[in-house]
Amino acid sequence: MKFKRMMEEDVKKESMKNYHIASEKINPQAGRYPYCIVWTPIPVLSWLLPFIGHMGICTSTGIIRDFAGPYFVSEDNMAFGKPTKYWMLDISKVYASGSNSWDTAVHDASEEYKHRMHNLCCDNCHSHVAMALNLMRYKNSSSWNMVKLCLLVLIHGKHVSCVGFLKTWLPFLMLIGVIITVALAVNLR
Repeated sequence: MKFKRMMEEDVKKESMKNYHIASEKINPQAGRYPYCIVWTPIPVLSWLLPFIGHMGICTSTGIIRDFAGPYFVSEDNMAFGKPTKYWMLDISKVYASGSNSWDTAVHDASEEYKHRMHNLCCDNCHSHVAMALNLMRYKNSSSWNMVKLCLLVLIHGKHVSCVGFLKTWLPFLMLIGVIITVALAVNLR
């Protein structure tokens, strides 16, 4: 029992070391986000609903994998441009800890989605990321889904830069500004 506890502590220490190394290796200029979920806006759709966008998941080395269309999972070439937000996950919360478990789950989810039809509402890029998290049993859970991920990326996601923030929110704010201006102009007549 004591030996098992010592082994678990060693695994946790190694995972935390990997986590800190990964956080130091996040490099938006190079497009590297190890152990992260990345997000970018979808033109028009994100302008109307800025919490809805395109999502991918990165390997332990930061390579982005995203379900970009029917039967296609891209690598380091997100369907709607470079990430504007990222959410770094904690490698120590992978059920079978370690970067190998993480990478295996990302790979297996990507291979599965290479055989699926893309559906904007039901089986999409968020579903691909959810499958990877379910396969690795992130936070000891197999109930990850696109709605949960959408909300959590909105809450926990960090913008990659000021430009990323503007790319995400400026079209929506301009649209709201136009709507308010038109509404005031019509009501003040």
